[in-house]
Amino acid sequence: MTLQDYATYIAGLPRVLAGAAALLRDERGRVLVVEPNYREGWALPGGTVESEAGESPRQGARRETLEEVGLDVELGALLAVDWVRGPGRPPIVAYVYDGGVLPEESFGAIRLQESELVSWRLVEPAEVSSYLLGSLGRRVLAALDALADGGRTVELEDGHRVE
Repeated sequence: MTLQDYATYIAGLPRVLAGAAALLRDERGRVLVVEPNYREGWALPGGTVESEAGESPRQGARRETLEEVGLDVELGALLAVDWVRGPGRPPIVAYVYDGGVLPEESFGAIRLQESELVSWRLVEPAEVSSYLLGSLGRRVLAALDALADGGRTVELEDGHRVE
């Protein structure tokens, strides 16, 4: 196989998008969620991984958290990996990292990326599914369960645990 043949082969392979987010909590265990201005529902701080620029999911989650809420956090364990199907787009592999428990003053330092976000709030784990819809809500609840289980990564498909 020539280099040109290999390049043609690679160009013809299926594409998968990657997204990554940080699960940030306060000292009471509430989860930081953000309200995008470009779609319904809420989200975790995070977004698309710029893989074509060589960015890893962990780097993407950290960059997006800094861009979206102005917090530069060291990310901990990978808590969840979710294969998310969607109509009219390629599948997404979504990563959720432990962003840790932040002191109260960190939340006072939040600066929203106004071009993408309307607001933020801290929600109780019991309220997560009311804010984070569908597979995202299931993914975050699974990530919280992973934390309670010592930080062991969970594998998901559309937010449902794969056993």
